[in-house]
Amino acid sequence: MSAYAYYPGCSLHGTATEYADSTELVCQALGIELHELDDWNCCGASSAHAVNPWLALGLVGRNLHLAQQTGLHQLLLPCAACFARFKETQHTLRHDPETAAQVAYVVGAEVPTDLDIEPLLAVLSQPAPLAELRAHLLQPLTGLKLAPYYGCLLTRPPDVTHFDDPENPQTLDNLLTAIGAEVVAWPGKTACCGASLALSRPDLVHDLSGQLLSWAEAAGADAIVTVCPMCHSNLDTRQNQIRHAHKGDYHLPIYYITELIGMALGFDSDRLGISRHVTEAATLLAQKLTPVPTPISAPALTSLAGGAIFSENAYEVSHG
Repeated sequence: MSAYAYYPGCSLHGTATEYADSTELVCQALGIELHELDDWNCCGASSAHAVNPWLALGLVGRNLHLAQQTGLHQLLLPCAACFARFKETQHTLRHDPETAAQVAYVVGAEVPTDLDIEPLLAVLSQPAPLAELRAHLLQPLTGLKLAPYYGCLLTRPPDVTHFDDPENPQTLDNLLTAIGAEVVAWPGKTACCGASLALSRPDLVHDLSGQLLSWAEAAGADAIVTVCPMCHSNLDTRQNQIRHAHKGDYHLPIYYITELIGMALGFDSDRLGISRHVTEAATLLAQKLTPVPTPISAPALTSLAGGAIFSENAYEVSHG
């Protein structure tokens, strides 16, 4: 079992609770132990660095200090926007000692620069979790054609993120293949959805997100799969707005990768939070997948990693 300091970020405690729930369930099942940072704060994604660079560095710096206090060297982040801010801050502190000293003064404590900051995709793709996943598939996603969507922050800039290929990443593709889905080739896997411009320039978000939906449909995808709460929000919740803006008539389900891994492992779709989506997403899975005899839905579950019995209390998922 691998242990990680865990930074969920604001979205997973707010608008993306389905991502939080499915992340914790999947990590439990695959032997990934999460220790949520005590008293963590917002990292400033996605606008703090444009408004006040010192605030942006200080916000992440404090969280890095909290991660150090766990005694764990690896820090896991599900949110692509949070991952980008953490990696940018770490890069700055490593290469600018004067700034690092000033940020430590603002934070009031040492800010480490040597933590291994990992996106959830990277952790799920490591040999041990991937072996558990392949060994315990109860409901392969055979028949589903999926468009893997990384967004614009997870792999760029490459000298900062150090994750996958910046133009044609494969980590999400490989995970989807591992759970039995067909991955479609499409031009939008690293394109921008408009991110937080949904508030200030919704017209741009309608254009950018509408283009992504159009590309996915043209490629024959049944759905889009992402790891970014902001991307999920724009693509899932704004399809009706895109229709009203005459940018296309789309009804395409948008899933988090952890929701689909959870389905493949036999978890109940409601427990994974799929029923909370704005664009209806449960029907496609019911139509395409072969039902498991008894979906995993009760609080007490049989661990797929090692056969031990665990529950939400017995198996530690620390919430600070």
